Amino acid sequence: MLPIVALLAERGLSMLGNAIMAKGKEKVEQIIGTKIPDTAAGMTPEVTARLRELEMQHEERLLELEIEKQRSEIEAEIKAGEAVTDRWKADMASDSWLSKNIRPLTLIFILGVYTVFASASAFGLAVNQAYVELLGQWGMLIMSAYFVGRTVEKGLAVVKGGKENE
Repeated sequence: MLPIVALLAERGLSMLGNAIMAKGKEKVEQIIGTKIPDTAAGMTPEVTARLRELEMQHEERLLELEIEKQRSEIEAEIKAGEAVTDRWKADMASDSWLSKNIRPLTLIFILGVYTVFASASAFGLAVNQAYVELLGQWGMLIMSAYFVGRTVEKGLAVVKGGKENE
């Protein structure tokens, strides 16, 4: 599917390409009422001009398809975020000390090892740069998930009118 989308974008038919990515080639062909060539050889100047004309005629419906795709992607992202929040709530409700403290312990460990590597470098000891970069990326990821995630979680609780008891 990507070659046809790239071909359409190359010919200035990005709306058709986006609609194909959103709903599939067959659905778009049904909407515009004509077959879209699969190859560059089939995309003659006449066919390109006809497709451009059909793209303009059906612009509103093609945009609706793209909006539907974006809406479904946003809903999937919201559900994924809710799943993470639910897992965090389950961790906090657990009787296990480790499950309640795994996120802060992981953050402390990553920052501690990063600090050891930074100190070693300061004293002239050779530290593999790949490890330092990897720990830095993990640290950013964990801090973002922990601090930003908690901030968003608390903000949503305020917006919903409830008070979080954690």
